[in-house]
Amino acid sequence: MGLNLPNSAEKKLGETIASLASEQFENALFQWLSRCFQIDNTTMLAYFQSGRPEVLFAQAVEKYVHEKLESDYVSGIYLLDPYHALHVEKAPAGLYRLKDIAPDHFQRNEYFASYYQRTTLIDEIAFIAYPSDGVSVHVCLGRDLSSGRRFSGRDLLMAERLAPIVCGLIQQRWSGLTSSGDYSEEKVTNLLIASGERLLGVKLSPRQAEVALLILRGHSSVSIGLRLGISFQTVKVIRKQLYRKCSISSQAELFSLFMPLLAVPDR
Repeated sequence: MGLNLPNSAEKKLGETIASLASEQFENALFQWLSRCFQIDNTTMLAYFQSGRPEVLFAQAVEKYVHEKLESDYVSGIYLLDPYHALHVEKAPAGLYRLKDIAPDHFQRNEYFASYYQRTTLIDEIAFIAYPSDGVSVHVCLGRDLSSGRRFSGRDLLMAERLAPIVCGLIQQRWSGLTSSGDYSEEKVTNLLIASGERLLGVKLSPRQAEVALLILRGHSSVSIGLRLGISFQTVKVIRKQLYRKCSISSQAELFSLFMPLLAVPDR
């Protein structure tokens, strides 16, 4: 006779698979993953080639985690997020940890200070898969101030073991999502240039707009130089020109000035 384990992870996984075609799937997926290790919050997002991401599911103990998700993140500053960068780069499906993929100065940049720290998140991992062309779905699991603990090495090993299953579920569940157009950094920098001139009266050069975007994402001058194929000193010169042109003196002012310019039309 089999043991009756009504709250077992295996039972919850079975319920998740059974609910693939129902409205209960996202919650069932969350409930299964919660049986595998402690999760303070969950955010399931779909990224597209053009237009805004779509929030598929959000749950948190701490209210601040998702307080600005729709108003700030989805409206435009997702363009600064390391996970969106994985979508753009078409990173292989699997498990990723924010601390491993973030730019070198991510925790020093204003996006981190103004948005990410407000969520109270202290650690985040994400399962990423591509259910259709031009679409990636990220199942993000976080630890925040409600527990005050980062994911342990044991948690990460468990997440690695679960990754093929979660990615397979993502591919099945969201295969109907579609994306049109193509993403390009040039489109984003052109948006900054056009919006900056129209709304701020500041005419940026393409190179200044590229540097501004990378600063906002948390790249150091060295990292920017490597990405753009220019010297560290050249980046410093462009940065000074950018700040002078915008009449600012800090990254915080740059973020405050440019964040409203990142808003993009809904897809």
